[in-house]
Amino acid sequence: MIRVAFFDTKAYDKPSFEQYGSRNDVEFKFFETKLTEDTADLAKGCDAVCVFVNDTVSDKVIDRLYENGVKMIALRCAGYNNVDVEHAYGKLHVVHVPAYSPYAVAEHAAALLLTSVRRIHKAYNRTRDLPRIWHEGDSL
Repeated sequence: MIRVAFFDTKAYDKPSFEQYGSRNDVEFKFFETKLTEDTADLAKGCDAVCVFVNDTVSDKVIDRLYENGVKMIALRCAGYNNVDVEHAYGKLHVVHVPAYSPYAVAEHAAALLLTSVRRIHKAYNRTRDLPRIWHEGDSL
C-alpha cells in the first residue's frame, strides 16, 4: 500500500482522490495545513506528499521529508516555483501537472468576461448584503 500525505486539503479534494486511492491501493492522510518546515513531520511514514501552490517545499522541508522516508513530491499544479528542485535532485522525485485543459482555461476566461460585462460580482455582493440591510432596518 502506498501512503500519501495530502497537504492544503480542500473539501473537494477528499472525495476526488479517495475514489481512485481505494481502487489503486493508495491511502491518503489529509491535512488542511500547508506544508512548511514546521508541518513536514506530519508526513512521517508516508511514501509521498501531495502539495499545492501555497505549500513551501524549501531545502529544509525537503531534507525533513527525506529523513522521514518520503520518496516523492507530487504537485497538484503546473508550476513548481515553490519547490527547490535542485535541492530535491537525487533525494526525492518531483512531479507536477504538465498542463491544464485548454478547454477549461477558455471556459474560465469566457466566464470572467461574462461576469465583468454583466456585473455579476456586484449583484452577488448586493444580494449577499440584503439580509444585513433588512435586519438593520435600512431602506433599499
